[in-house]
Amino acid sequence: MTAVAVAAGAFLMTLIGGFVAQRTRDRRHLVLGFAAGLMLGVVVFDLLPEALRQAPEEIHGVPQALLLFAAGFLTIHVVERAVAIHRGHEGEYAAHTHGHQHGHGHRDRHQGVGLTAAFALVGHSVMDGFAIGAAFQAGTTVGTVVAIAVVAHDFADGFNTYTITRLYGNNRRRALTLLAADALAPVSGAAITLAFTIPEHLLGLYLGFFSGFLLYLATSDILPEAHSPHPSRSTLLCTLAGVGFMWLVIGLAT
Repeated sequence: MTAVAVAAGAFLMTLIGGFVAQRTRDRRHLVLGFAAGLMLGVVVFDLLPEALRQAPEEIHGVPQALLLFAAGFLTIHVVERAVAIHRGHEGEYAAHTHGHQHGHGHRDRHQGVGLTAAFALVGHSVMDGFAIGAAFQAGTTVGTVVAIAVVAHDFADGFNTYTITRLYGNNRRRALTLLAADALAPVSGAAITLAFTIPEHLLGLYLGFFSGFLLYLATSDILPEAHSPHPSRSTLLCTLAGVGFMWLVIGLAT
């Protein structure tokens, strides 16, 4: 039950992350820069190493987790390109207008991408709950260390869930609903581990695919959007700060 209590701390931290993202709308480019850094850090320092540990079997010389990573990246790329090509003629008139207006239209067309990303983050938070539960099964010390990392980590999850949902043109109510789902997810995950465990291999494949998905959003959508009004040194520093924050958090867990 300690695991569920710790997951409740993760619940609060997720809400705090979303609240901070909501309150900093006037510093939008900095928020997006920081979110991209957090996502990059989550992928490189957390998700991919975990995916490789859980699904290391190779197909034609490449670990399955990395094949799923490439598949996740390419899947969202193909989906985005298909939407862009389908809407191409519709958007041509906007090509010569101000970049921000064009970007806004781009976001409206991709509401589904924002929702999919937010749901994927919710799934990841459920697994954070699994991690807490499994760690406490392994021992109280391990459980405590993992719990500290997950609680800090969930600030980033809440921040990203709200930011991404809004970035892709979804309304505030929808963003807050997904934030609430993301906050409840670690509690659900920890509670589920009291009943049964999920095969490691399947989790590894999911983490690999989700890593590719997040990396695409961070590099192809969120960073360009962060720098679109005016490329700024402060936005770049926020991205570096996001990566550094995740390095610090993951370091606590190892």
